[in-house]
Amino acid sequence: MRKLVSFDAPSALLAPQLITAQNIYTLDSPVAQARALLVHAGRILAVGSEEHCRQVAAQSALPKPMHRDFPGATILPGFIDAHAHPLMFGQLKTWVDCGPERAGSIPEIIELLRESALQSPNGLPVRGYGYEQQNLAEKRHPTRQELDQVATDREVYLMNASGHGGVVNSYTLELNGITAHTPNPEGGEFFRDAQGELTGELSDAACNILTGLDGVKVGHHGPNFHLADAPEEHLRQLRIAQEDFLAGGVTTIGDAQVSRREFDMYLRMAEANELKLRVNMYFLSHLLEEGIAIGMQGAFGNSHLAFAGFKFYADGTLGGWTAYFPDGYVGDPCRTGQLYHEPAEYAALIRRAHLAGLQTATHAQSPVALDMVISAIEAAQTERPDPDARHRIEHCGLPTPEQITRMAAAGIYPVNQPQHYYNWGEGVTDAIGTPGERFNPLGEFERAGVPITISSDAPVAEPRPLEAIQAAVTRVTRRGHRLGDENLCISVDQAVRAHTINAATALGREDDLGSLSVGKRADFVVLGADPYQVSEEEIADIRLEQTWIDGNLQYVNDVALSTQR
Repeated sequence: MRKLVSFDAPSALLAPQLITAQNIYTLDSPVAQARALLVHAGRILAVGSEEHCRQVAAQSALPKPMHRDFPGATILPGFIDAHAHPLMFGQLKTWVDCGPERAGSIPEIIELLRESALQSPNGLPVRGYGYEQQNLAEKRHPTRQELDQVATDREVYLMNASGHGGVVNSYTLELNGITAHTPNPEGGEFFRDAQGELTGELSDAACNILTGLDGVKVGHHGPNFHLADAPEEHLRQLRIAQEDFLAGGVTTIGDAQVSRREFDMYLRMAEANELKLRVNMYFLSHLLEEGIAIGMQGAFGNSHLAFAGFKFYADGTLGGWTAYFPDGYVGDPCRTGQLYHEPAEYAALIRRAHLAGLQTATHAQSPVALDMVISAIEAAQTERPDPDARHRIEHCGLPTPEQITRMAAAGIYPVNQPQHYYNWGEGVTDAIGTPGERFNPLGEFERAGVPITISSDAPVAEPRPLEAIQAAVTRVTRRGHRLGDENLCISVDQAVRAHTINAATALGREDDLGSLSVGKRADFVVLGADPYQVSEEEIADIRLEQTWIDGNLQYVNDVALSTQR
């Protein structure tokens, strides 16, 4: 895997900063701790005691450092969210939140949407997000007839928490000419009841009726769930998302669904000097040949906006019951989900990318889909061995123990989301039975020597790394019960590293990000308590005080925490 080629301009010569706190976890070696950092021109000059950092400053012929002290606080490297969808996350932030903290039943969802409809001009669509059917009192999806109570004169769309579909009202179906006799599109479904009538639920490629001509049309390379807005609206949405990531302590993201639209938005923000986060882009696989043709044969960019690789899809989602189980779901034997490629076709794509020196990141959840991905990577590695290819499997929900062993041998990086089982782990067991208790088996990865990376998959979960870390450590769901055996859990240190240095490695950015080491970028977060010291059940409640990128304060929760002298 080629490392990032940076084209950053030199930083201006500014006074250095001496950062001190009660605890600083550098993560550059096991449980490495310090009390001070010396930061200059966006990078770390020294780590250790306050005296050591002052000595380095004195020897460097730089101006006297500004001292910022955080008494009682803990500093960690900035969190890295290696798999997220920022533009979609920002878009949903402009919709109606129908998640479990706001609605626990279908009537409560309908009321939230009706309030939005009453406040919106006639004709504007009503859009909600965040419900997970197993978390509702009715333990089912709403129906189109129930959404008809919101409005019958405009589109109403309620997106499932998985992001891979949801429910629409009757008007939306009629507007698009969808009837009970309409065939399902390849890679998607218009769901029907026992009498063959449309329920209003739709998944993956069926969402094309919502995305329109300007939506993400990726054919059989993956689902279509990004809705198009005017460019200025997308820029507003991306700005909203950026601030939300910073509020969670996220300093770097891997955007796992980049089309020309997302790329254009990032370029516009970069040109306007509005891009605060570091963004590593994974372009959708339908752009693979175009990318290779123009010479995209390795990571490149600068420290804030970089190309990382290509994103593929193997199957659907467990939360939306579209992951591929050819024998059907326990919760609904008529559902099987789908593969997005025939195995030979997919293997050819992975071979093409691998031989070009490109990192791949493939969404795969079921054992069948995972076998297709692992086998394709193994074949590509046999043809041209590359011990540092770092091919990724996104979500990697239900690998078998044998598949985990193969992943370790092939150097495959799973990128998991513990908040998935926190939010709807019971839904997975309802869908596929007892095997669902192994959903995201982080402890098994750790014992097999497979690197652990955790992320949010925002907007599927909020970009709140401390919540993800707690979920990885406890495996306790939103409903309060532990999913699976205790040996599926990982330690606090393993979870923190999974959201920092391991995530940087999955992105190919470990040389400059992920730990607080001399020479690396000065990205860090200030926490109100020490996640290594509080009880496991209190980690998510730790207050995120400040987020720093390149030694610059980008988010502050409480300025009174810091003292300067």
